[in-house]
Amino acid sequence: MTVLRSAARRSKRTLAAAVLALTVVAGTGGWAAGSAQTVVTGPAPGAAAWRADHALGIPLPDPASASPATVARFFAGLTDAQQRALVARHPLTVGNLDGAPVALRYAANARALRAERDRELARATDPSGTLQDHQQAARTAARYAALLAPGRRILAFDPRGRGQVAEVHGDLASAQHVAVIVPGSDIDLSTFDRTTDRYGTPTGMAASLRRQMAVEAPQVRTAVIAWVGYTTPVGLGPDAATGRLAEAGAPRLNRFLAGLAATGAPAPAVLCHSYGSVVCGLAVPHAGRGRLADLVVFGSPGMRRDDAAQLRTTARVWAARDASDWIGEVPHVELLGLGHGADPTDPAFGARRVPAERAQGHTGYLAPGTDSLRNFAAIALGRYGDVQ
Repeated sequence: MTVLRSAARRSKRTLAAAVLALTVVAGTGGWAAGSAQTVVTGPAPGAAAWRADHALGIPLPDPASASPATVARFFAGLTDAQQRALVARHPLTVGNLDGAPVALRYAANARALRAERDRELARATDPSGTLQDHQQAARTAARYAALLAPGRRILAFDPRGRGQVAEVHGDLASAQHVAVIVPGSDIDLSTFDRTTDRYGTPTGMAASLRRQMAVEAPQVRTAVIAWVGYTTPVGLGPDAATGRLAEAGAPRLNRFLAGLAATGAPAPAVLCHSYGSVVCGLAVPHAGRGRLADLVVFGSPGMRRDDAAQLRTTARVWAARDASDWIGEVPHVELLGLGHGADPTDPAFGARRVPAERAQGHTGYLAPGTDSLRNFAAIALGRYGDVQ
């Protein structure tokens, strides 16, 4: 009877927590505040033409199935002229091909962005289009033009859906320490580097982190990658409360990390914000040993793991949450697919706690002057004794 009563109490607590989770979502705008997203998966457009290209007299690695290591070996066997020819014929494929040389991907994505910009500019003046069509096309063309600004290094670009992109801050080819930012909800090609809520954007986070790393270690070569390689939730609807989008994004993150390793980059510190920590929680157990040096989650709703041991990683696991972050009010439960489980900042989870006393709100962790930014920089630099 004692066992039955104990089980009943646990069941009631779980049910109460689930009801509370739904109440919190409803209180922040409810399911109507979010919309279900169509997941973008698979290779970027142009993969079929790439597979059918026999100009080199040898099969090209299949973008859908070839490992990044295989891709790296393939490009290592080509001449510079052959590599450039592939960029000219298949910019979207080469630009998104994990394992391809970094400089080649920059060139391919610049070419792809120019083509997409010109296509949108043509749509903006197409007589058959509506005024709304023209305005949307002009906005999209402007976004592509911004990514083509001198000095920007675009490591991935996919125009499908809401758009996906990855940008490198610093020199990835020579970096001694690398960090990867994995963002949460409401991030896509249009919000990747918006000027509002600057340090809640991947670009703002990455630029701020790299500046801080330079302050802490001016003689050390560093690179920070803002990675938006998965379809993120929009608003606080069902997508934000379930793991559907994270399950689709996790293999894409792992492939990206494998691509970094295949091109000789050092194992990065991976910093996962908000829903991005759900993606990381599902990805890391399958990432392979040594693919990342550190895993930092901040503003996390949970990782769909009961504790750090379930991440099955040799990386150091860190967690941060400031006192004013509203995510702390969301119950850390997982029931019937809703919620993301244990709180990574709970000592029982087993992560190392990162102080974030001066951070403000849900998106202020990498704002200049915060202890969380300084601590994240110390972790990315491998200076763990400076985390305080």
